[in-house]
Amino acid sequence: MTRKTRTHTDIYSRVTDQIVAELEKGVRPWIKPWNAEHAAGRITRPLRHNGEPYAGINILMLWASASAQGFAAPIWMTYRQAAELGAHVRKGEKGSPVVYANKLTRTEIDDDTGEESERAIPYMKGYTVFNVDQIEGLPSHYYAKAEPRFDPPARIDHADRFFSALGADIRHGGTQAYYAVGLDYVQMPPFETFRDAESYYATLAHECTHWTRHSTRMERDFGRKRWGDEGYAMEELVAELGAAFLCADLELEPDVRDDHAAYIASWLKALKNDKRAIFTAAAHAQRAADFLHKAQPEG
Repeated sequence: MTRKTRTHTDIYSRVTDQIVAELEKGVRPWIKPWNAEHAAGRITRPLRHNGEPYAGINILMLWASASAQGFAAPIWMTYRQAAELGAHVRKGEKGSPVVYANKLTRTEIDDDTGEESERAIPYMKGYTVFNVDQIEGLPSHYYAKAEPRFDPPARIDHADRFFSALGADIRHGGTQAYYAVGLDYVQMPPFETFRDAESYYATLAHECTHWTRHSTRMERDFGRKRWGDEGYAMEELVAELGAAFLCADLELEPDVRDDHAAYIASWLKALKNDKRAIFTAAAHAQRAADFLHKAQPEG
């Protein structure tokens, strides 16, 4: 095994083991790993020092780290980035891992024909970032406390506009929330039956993430054959993560749905059997969230 392969394995194992440990406690690390005190947002994806949001597996990694250490700020940066801003990481602070994925292009020559071809080789490397709560001397806006940016009606209107722009067939009635892939529609209980508005939108985000799997959209298929099998559980994990990402973007608190607690055992099995499974699920969830964002009108 090469050093690069060992490094990749270590990253996959470290992240997966961290998430498995939380799931074994009955805790889904993508549910409410944030704090309401920072001006960058009551609920948000983790942000780089320049305000650019992290994506995919890095969201889960930094949410988990923020939750474990009680950070109020969603902003992260490297040691060097802090130094460039005239600040310094406090002595004794431990950084949090994130990963960077890219592709190398290699020219290969066919032994028989002598023809050259280009092959993309994916690779991943890890690096360390620190939360701004661990850094001293940053410009004041990195530490700014929150002020209300939307009143409740405006926040709900914002979510309504987002989901309306998708063009999805969203039906209301009954007592169950689900996506019917054969007929391609989302079924939701009536709005007034939810305990609060955010529970409704969080559930809708989950089902609309499922909606992206249709063959006319992202054509996502994990080989699910029946309810509760590994393919089914994997799709549910993608929908859970996709909903968490969307709720962060829309500043909505994700709902902890009791009916999904049964999936934890299946997720644990999948993650323990395949150290790359959570990376795969997070990547699919990110693509689904991006797809839904791209459906929004510009401006």
